[in-house]
Amino acid sequence: MSPLDAFWHIANLFAPAWGLAALLALAIKAVWRREAKSVAWRRLWGWGSAGGCAAVVIALLLLGRDGKTAGYALLVLGVALPQWFLMSFRR
Repeated sequence: MSPLDAFWHIANLFAPAWGLAALLALAIKAVWRREAKSVAWRRLWGWGSAGGCAAVVIALLLLGRDGKTAGYALLVLGVALPQWFLMSFRR
């Protein structure tokens, strides 16, 4: 496997976490406009994608491979929890 192939392989592993975090951050900013005014979109996306990436790695370690339904459920939880925490305990 070439270095470019390895890069795309890793990027595609984490792409669902990044995409889901971006969609959820946009939804939060659109639906809870007044409540989310003090939290930057990048901050919501950054923490959501970090939690999603951690969930993907944990699912890979626990389940042995990518693409299982339990892994995707863990991904949703990993993206949603940091964003919920940011919205609940913001200053």
